[in-house]
Amino acid sequence: MDYNRSGAKAYAREHMKGIWAAALMPFTVDLRMDEDGFRENVRHWTEDLGIEGVFVAGKQGEFFSMTVGERKRSFELAVQATKGRGHTIMSCSDQNMDVVLELARHAVDVGADYIVVHAPTLHFHAAQDETLLGYYQKIAKHVDIGIALWSHPDSGYLMSPTLCNRLADIETVVAIKYSVPRPMYSELSALASDRIHVSTASEEDWLENILELNWQLYLCSSPPFLLQTATDRRMHDYTQAAFEGQVEKSRSISASLDPVRAALRDTRPLEKPHAHQKYWQELLGQVGGRVRAPLLELTEDEKRLTREAFEQCGLKV
Repeated sequence: MDYNRSGAKAYAREHMKGIWAAALMPFTVDLRMDEDGFRENVRHWTEDLGIEGVFVAGKQGEFFSMTVGERKRSFELAVQATKGRGHTIMSCSDQNMDVVLELARHAVDVGADYIVVHAPTLHFHAAQDETLLGYYQKIAKHVDIGIALWSHPDSGYLMSPTLCNRLADIETVVAIKYSVPRPMYSELSALASDRIHVSTASEEDWLENILELNWQLYLCSSPPFLLQTATDRRMHDYTQAAFEGQVEKSRSISASLDPVRAALRDTRPLEKPHAHQKYWQELLGQVGGRVRAPLLELTEDEKRLTREAFEQCGLKV
């Protein structure tokens, strides 16, 4: 870390910007972590695509099928692979607080820039605000690294903008990945953007969120490395145009990606997002690999349909 806890918010305000991607973890035929493949993917994303940060060991990365040791190893690999090229945010999400803190301390030890912690599943709760306030306060008390909150429907509830605004007062909370309806994240942006970055995973809303809400951070999902190649960086280009105030140019570039978005979206089996994205990576020349149980692999027919759509979507490889 290049900051202390009292400087976490200011550091993130200056450095936690641009497009950050949520890494998928490639697994080999025998379901081991493909360390070389992961390193090469991260190098490609940060060097060739200009992605500014990598979100490691989240749900896209199949953390739920990884041991704590494997999650720690993925942190180490990401720090090595981004050195001199990009930033890292490590997902320490877990139902067990001891595991959250163990992973958070490891993130600090290996030189990560930030951590992200998903709102936990809460059992027998009808009102959870004080519980969640205490939860994030405890994490912040035990580690000095900047923390991103993460609220998503799969917790069984959504953290309200009012609660998130209270959480934004925690000294080391620097951002939130707020996977909620737009009215909710718009409200939180008005309440808390002076203290934290507010973001969501929707690439299709990213441009309007820059233009209308003055967002500076895309945090994050897989589109940054699925919609782009080394010779076709349209997400990067429309983002930069928007940051520079070139509204019509940014909208024109973004609209040109609609066929790519449609090909990616319309060929994805609802129950197989990871396998589908990994196969799309392979079509792009990246390392995709297998998925671990309980996730399902694509059928040969699903691969064929995806390949045909990919070849016709207009993405330059």
